[in-house]
Amino acid sequence: MNTLNLEAPIAKFQHLQDELRDRWRKSDEFDISDADIVVIPSISIDQRELLKIEGFSHYEERLLFSLIRLRNPRTRLIYITSQPLHPSVIDYYLQLLPGIPFSHARDRLLLLSTYDSSTKPLSQKILERPRLIERIRQAIDRDRAYMICYNSTTLERDLSVELDIPLFALDPGLLEWGTKSGSRQIFTESRVPHPDGSLLVHNVKDLAIATAELWERQPDLKRVVIKLNEGFSGEGNALLDLRPLAEIAPGSATHSQRVTTILDQFQALHFESKAETWENYGSRIPELGAIAEAFIEGDEKRSPSVQGRVNPLGEVEILSTHDQILGGPNGQIYLGCCFPADEAYRLRLQDLGLRVGKKLAEKGVLERFGLDFVAARHPDSGEWEFQAIEINLRKGGTTHPFMTLKFLTNGRYDLASGLFYSQQGRAKYYKATDNLQREHYRGLLPNDLMDIIAYHQLHFDTSTETGTVFHLMGCLSEFGKLGLTSIGNSPQQAEEIYRRVVRAIDEETKPDHSAHNLAMHWNSGY
Repeated sequence: MNTLNLEAPIAKFQHLQDELRDRWRKSDEFDISDADIVVIPSISIDQRELLKIEGFSHYEERLLFSLIRLRNPRTRLIYITSQPLHPSVIDYYLQLLPGIPFSHARDRLLLLSTYDSSTKPLSQKILERPRLIERIRQAIDRDRAYMICYNSTTLERDLSVELDIPLFALDPGLLEWGTKSGSRQIFTESRVPHPDGSLLVHNVKDLAIATAELWERQPDLKRVVIKLNEGFSGEGNALLDLRPLAEIAPGSATHSQRVTTILDQFQALHFESKAETWENYGSRIPELGAIAEAFIEGDEKRSPSVQGRVNPLGEVEILSTHDQILGGPNGQIYLGCCFPADEAYRLRLQDLGLRVGKKLAEKGVLERFGLDFVAARHPDSGEWEFQAIEINLRKGGTTHPFMTLKFLTNGRYDLASGLFYSQQGRAKYYKATDNLQREHYRGLLPNDLMDIIAYHQLHFDTSTETGTVFHLMGCLSEFGKLGLTSIGNSPQQAEEIYRRVVRAIDEETKPDHSAHNLAMHWNSGY
């Protein structure tokens, strides 16, 4: 493509973003204003990295919380997926809407599909189907329409231009600030504490040199995290254990010997992804780049995060804080979260998030950002010490549970306390996961889950504003994997509701009970 051909869509995209700024000035509450919203849940991330996540093809369902926007009787929604969604999944979300007749909400929802199960990003699939694009155009009022997405890349930019509607997301030209190396630069400029680490490198030899130099700066270092620059959900991370390499520690060997040994030791990296190999991982480094970073040690560690957004006027808003639940071989893969973060440090998280958000706004970043930390408790003072490790310029694992809570309760986040209050004035708490996974859940259909929810009364109760909202239901049958958000009026109640859900599904899926329980449900009218 020549320069003129490239500049034309970029200029048009920027014009559309300016339009969004004009609309924002006219609306105090953009999230609940009357609009035609085109939801593109494309996970436009390196597909080879996504393949490490079981059931990732169903992650397009994570933005289904957007259907709750239909509680505004003048909002219309167009939701596009690679494959059609199960009707009972859609019905489930629409029945959550308080005070809105089901039929009224359904009439304002248009579901479209590319009928394409390939691993290409959904946005690319849509761009390859001009008739589908035309159908979307015909379904919206262009003057009040905008597009939202999971993450913004050149694909989403091009789709925004093709549809001739603004994209409420950052300009993909700014994506570098959400990479591992870009995050480190933002932390430095924002004066936010972060682990010692390397600059971005694009070959294995340079990575070994960077790792050796990091060790030489910190001779007492025990472990080093190797990160692909565009890894997803911790799956691009690997751990290099330096403790067995005492013979080449700083002061015991030359720099050259250290580099040579580390280069060989890369074969023994401990990968977060179960299926990863050095042969594959090493081949990605020239393409994606990688960094080496000091691993934060500590007897008591947590992984808190703060979420915010930059509005079209460049103003920074803190949305939430969470304590993340991590798993994987070395505790670096995102599994779930608890809201809000611990009272001991949630306000400090907000302050650090605001500092980073202002720096991102200076760079021109728009919409959501998430900031992840490692917090280690100091053994003497008992104080929590924070190190920022990553910025995500996209919706993430903490986005859909918080937005589900916000849309269901029509509540507000209180900066003074770091708590969320429903419209009824109740402080709300939740525990959420994308990874409730059991082998014996395999084979459950969405309708089976609906039976279990109804029989055990696991649904969200709009009168008490407590209960569980489920997502990723499409993952159940093939992968035995489910997402859920359990909402309570205290952390203890949210935890108990979560545990009750797990107990109920476990009981229902015991091999010797499943057929018997299904018969009981039918006989009970469920």
